[in-house]
Amino acid sequence: MDLNHFIDHTLLKSEATESDIIKLCDEARRFSFYSVMINPVFVSLAADKLAGTDIKVGAVAGFPLGANQAEIKIMEAVRAEKDGASEIDIVANLGWMMAGRWDRVTGELRDIKQHLSRQTVLKIIIEMPLIPDSLWPYAVEAVISAGADFVKSGTGFFGPVTIDQVVKLSALSYGRIKIKAAGGIKTAAGARGLISAGANRIGCSASVAIMQEYLVAGKK
Repeated sequence: MDLNHFIDHTLLKSEATESDIIKLCDEARRFSFYSVMINPVFVSLAADKLAGTDIKVGAVAGFPLGANQAEIKIMEAVRAEKDGASEIDIVANLGWMMAGRWDRVTGELRDIKQHLSRQTVLKIIIEMPLIPDSLWPYAVEAVISAGADFVKSGTGFFGPVTIDQVVKLSALSYGRIKIKAAGGIKTAAGARGLISAGANRIGCSASVAIMQEYLVAGKK
């Protein structure tokens, strides 16, 4: 397993600086991570620093609450794409999920998808630590119906991802959509466990420590 190729190297702290983003990009180059995942304001900087590499630039939108107007989410996503992002992680409207307004959830996400280029990867965050597990099947179906590329477990702001969550996502999706696990992933063993459970991508800020652990273990 080339663990580094599963990792979205992530920095979404509100206090992150340009220097922090440059360091993130340098680390992504060093370990050949799949992508960096950052706040929209830094997309153009990251795109410049990673030019000439295969490392993708990803940005969040409607983050972390998902409670923006749809027009604002679209503006964020489209601007991030214009600035150089090829992947967008966007939070679904959790209030609509809780209220059972699945038509509105799907409609918003489909509208966002239609405003992006076909090449841009869209990952939808359903915040599994917050919504009841009885709603997970409906959330997954809404994301698939919208044409998204990934369903993502959570933002990491409201609780860690678990093996059980990824197993459930895998069972519910039947291979119809890819799965991203994110939140509280601190060890190589934890990352590998999530991948074994069905995750196609891992979002974490502890990526460097995870890879150092992974590489040391591989030499034993």
